[in-house]
Amino acid sequence: MSRPVRVLVAEDQSAVRAGLVLILGSAPDIEVVGEAADGEQAVALARALRPDLVLMDVQMPRLDGVSATRQVVAEHLADVLVLTTFDLDEYVFGALRAGAAGFLLKNAEARDLVEAVRTVARGEGIVAPAVTRRLIAEFAAGAAARESSADPAVLESLTRREREVLSCLGEGLSNAAIAERLDMAEATVKTHVSRLLGKLGLRSRVQAAVLAQELGI
Repeated sequence: MSRPVRVLVAEDQSAVRAGLVLILGSAPDIEVVGEAADGEQAVALARALRPDLVLMDVQMPRLDGVSATRQVVAEHLADVLVLTTFDLDEYVFGALRAGAAGFLLKNAEARDLVEAVRTVARGEGIVAPAVTRRLIAEFAAGAAARESSADPAVLESLTRREREVLSCLGEGLSNAAIAERLDMAEATVKTHVSRLLGKLGLRSRVQAAVLAQELGI
């Protein structure tokens, strides 16, 4: 049996945090290793505990969730699953740029929270496809209005297959869905995703999805 997914929960509202911990702790394959009440504490605990994943609220005192996400991802401390409302504000878009692995609505059902953690732990960072696709589309539209800095030349390093996979990521598809569409093994999709992220210097599938949208591929 593989070891449980080690999760750090960062949420400033104690009642909400307690609920999240209770839900995650009830799953046999998930272990809550720490709790943080603000962004600074989240970063400090991520450094000390080295969890697999940080469940990060966006709006927190002392250090907001976007800045905390940026630090956690930059230091390769853990993957970050961002808790958000459906406001689609700059906080959420900032989290995309900061390298968040995925997004989850705060009013998600308990089973969806548990499955989201498992999804990110498997390396499939895009969760709640309907939410993520809208986030990506809104972000890309905003970037276009601000004159996107994405350079099409970055795609020159990708193979034809990697470009196809990148296009699917832009639609918010999972590895299984990409495998079905492109008629390849799911393990092969994971390999392509890993390689294209490395070539493009991206930290997450969500960042790749945003790039695909910005470049219109």
